[in-house]
Amino acid sequence: MKYKKTTTMLVAAIVVLSLGATLTGILSDQGPGRFEHESIRGQTVTIYGEGIYKHMSADVAIQGIAQDYVTLIFGIPLLLISFVIARKNSLRGMFALAGVSGYFLVTYLFYMAMGMYNELFLAYIVLTGTSFFAFLLTVLSIDLSNVSNYFRDDIPTRFIGGFLIFNSFAIAILWLSIVVPPLISGKIYPAAVQHYTTLIVQGMDLSLLLPFSFVIGLLLIRRKPFGYLFAPVYLIFLSLLMTALVAKIIGMAMSGVNPGPAIVIIPVFDLVAIGCAIVMLRAIEE
Repeated sequence: MKYKKTTTMLVAAIVVLSLGATLTGILSDQGPGRFEHESIRGQTVTIYGEGIYKHMSADVAIQGIAQDYVTLIFGIPLLLISFVIARKNSLRGMFALAGVSGYFLVTYLFYMAMGMYNELFLAYIVLTGTSFFAFLLTVLSIDLSNVSNYFRDDIPTRFIGGFLIFNSFAIAILWLSIVVPPLISGKIYPAAVQHYTTLIVQGMDLSLLLPFSFVIGLLLIRRKPFGYLFAPVYLIFLSLLMTALVAKIIGMAMSGVNPGPAIVIIPVFDLVAIGCAIVMLRAIEE
């Protein structure tokens, strides 16, 4: 693996800072508790009022804590395991490290941009930067010119690529169902904006992550090098992200919020993503 020394320092920084950030999110509980707040748009929002997420709305704060548990229990161990394997010049380790680094990148990019300003802001900045460069350097360590030769010919590229394309459309429809109706009715602002400035998650998904999923799925179906390079990376990232979404749904359900069909749909997506990721990793010929 190229850039071993640099990647080692980046991964070490991610582990230390994310460990501190997740434990702070889970364990901090100072504050007055929940209270009502009227946003600049006149919407009454229930503020969480406790811990590091005390200025965030109650439902979003619960989701943040749920994702902290996933990052702590799954994200950090998988980052360390994939890094150790990647250092042995294992292709599976490199793909896994890139995918897990991508999860940390997107997670703390959202925390930095969406979370209300708090004591961990600088930590979110460093985590976003270190995970970005860990992701970039790991991807650059994989030989694009030969990447298609790393995989067995019997890999189900049509099914896996089709799932990535379906995922992009399904989540896009979900987010557009939040954004478009208020525009049509003239209300402009979806209720999900609450007291935040904009819809960060929906914006990032619709502009970058979902188009990326679509393009990678299409390239994999056509057996193009970029499809082979990024499909396993995206599937590992998606597996962790969907696991975090499952945890968020469970957290919201435990707090009395009805998650609706998502309580069935998201776990199914998660299981398919995990299955596809395993199939692609097992198809690699070291």
